[in-house]
Amino acid sequence: MLHVGLDLSRRRLDVCVLSDDGELVEELAAPPDPEGLRYLVSKLARHREPVRAVIESMTGARFIHDTLEQLGWDVLIADAQRVKGLAPVACKTDRVDSRVLAVLSHRNLVPAIWLPDPRVRREREQARFRLHLVKHKSMLKHRIHATLMTFGHPCPVSDLFGLEGRKLLDRLELPDPWRETVDASLYLIDYLESEIAAIERERRRPSVRAAAVDGARNRLGARVHDRRGDRRRHPVPLGQRAGRLHRPVPKSPPVRRLRPPRAPVQTGSEIPALGDARNDHARTAAPRLP
Repeated sequence: MLHVGLDLSRRRLDVCVLSDDGELVEELAAPPDPEGLRYLVSKLARHREPVRAVIESMTGARFIHDTLEQLGWDVLIADAQRVKGLAPVACKTDRVDSRVLAVLSHRNLVPAIWLPDPRVRREREQARFRLHLVKHKSMLKHRIHATLMTFGHPCPVSDLFGLEGRKLLDRLELPDPWRETVDASLYLIDYLESEIAAIERERRRPSVRAAAVDGARNRLGARVHDRRGDRRRHPVPLGQRAGRLHRPVPKSPPVRRLRPPRAPVQTGSEIPALGDARNDHARTAAPRLP
């Protein structure tokens, strides 16, 4: 087996290839696009050995993973933070990083992460984009509230962007360009709300979701991880098996151990009063008359 370490940057993909004995086979670079990945696979196909590649988790790593998986490679995505803990290096370059990943693959020490299936990826992207739109909508609303506070206009309604609040905003007399800013912000808020509602309707349509899942599986092939086949996702049946999976609850609470009694307070000699001490010193220090 060939162990390949991949380090991805914006314009190139550094590749380090090790043999099954840990010897360096070759080091090369390829463009991180479909044509460059096909060239990389065809270049290493002359060795006629199975290939296991490792790439760190970063932006673009899933594209490299999916493309090389379609071309017949076994690709793992490693956790970047755990790789840094396993193999700290003094000189960190792209070539050194690819060499480190290849060595981890050769020693079976790759901290691989779980890669979701296409359905989960699609739902996550929709949720992230919806959160992005909600964030921008909130920023625009805060900007309108700040404009009202700037010119001393109170907000007597509970919802400034409801029906009564919109009428209030239309009646307000604001100088330019603040009036234009408020109007543009209201237009953008309405547009963002329509986009958010469209995303929510799309996520609630089961037929569209099922078609998207089937199409993504056909494009990516069966090598992509299927979440339904994950044993962690199997439902736990009721009955005896469910009872074996859970720790039995004790019938009575455990008895707490009593703390040992504290040691008695050490009692010392009492300090004499200030007046008595002065009198004793005077009696001892005064000379005796004959």
